[in-house]
Amino acid sequence: MTEGPTPGHEPGAERDPEVIQRLMPLWEWLYLHYFRVSTSGWEHIPGEGPLLLVGSHNGGLASPDLPMLMFDWFRRIGLERRVYGLAHPKVWQVFPQAAQLAARTGAIPYFPRGAMAVLERGDSLLVFPGGGQDAFRPHRLRQTIQFRERTGFIRLALWHGVPIVPLISWGSHDTLIVLEDCYEPMQRWHQRGVPWLFGIDPEVFPLYLGLPWGLAVGPLPNLPLPAKIHTRVCRPIRFERSGHAASRDRTYVQACYQRVVLEMQDQLDELARTS
Repeated sequence: MTEGPTPGHEPGAERDPEVIQRLMPLWEWLYLHYFRVSTSGWEHIPGEGPLLLVGSHNGGLASPDLPMLMFDWFRRIGLERRVYGLAHPKVWQVFPQAAQLAARTGAIPYFPRGAMAVLERGDSLLVFPGGGQDAFRPHRLRQTIQFRERTGFIRLALWHGVPIVPLISWGSHDTLIVLEDCYEPMQRWHQRGVPWLFGIDPEVFPLYLGLPWGLAVGPLPNLPLPAKIHTRVCRPIRFERSGHAASRDRTYVQACYQRVVLEMQDQLDELARTS
């Protein structure tokens, strides 16, 4: 199994605009006919400069709102303005072929140095701070922003002085109906000697209804159900302070984190009401 690019490898070097172009017709068909996407707010994307795009999503490993957002970026903003998406390094371990394809569209494993290198060279980053727990959050929590107090993205934005552009979606949670996260009881079984699949702690263990498994348990690959998806690009959030000192001020970082979460929650509530 591979763990992704080797040390010293330039982050995002695998990105291939030709592969993206070949995938665009498929994404367009899914966008128009399968997920019937409606979107808004793209006028909020600043005309230049690096950005930290921060999203919240549902839909399990497929997370169809992610490729639908990226399809909109490629067709509206263009391929020349590069954006890279941070993905958990475990994806390269468990699903190396899928990870390699994702890397050719701009995915990079989340390592702090790689994330900083992307911003330092003037490109943009897309992050989902909630990780697997966000993508697999139970259906009853679909209207809740859940970043689990992870503030690394705030420190990254402050250190590099880049604006945060929140991305929200509604409907992707209906492509995979998560009933419950069974991670805690499974973790207790693991502590008693039951090994994790592939020897890797999945950090989330959902019980869900979805294709192709029907009723299933565990973070397995899935085929999304054809639910309508709504996406929105929110206004950029700029902070008064920036730089290394600001990124190390825990009180300030926490205040910035709360501001982002509250603004995203307000936007998600509105999107849910109007969808």
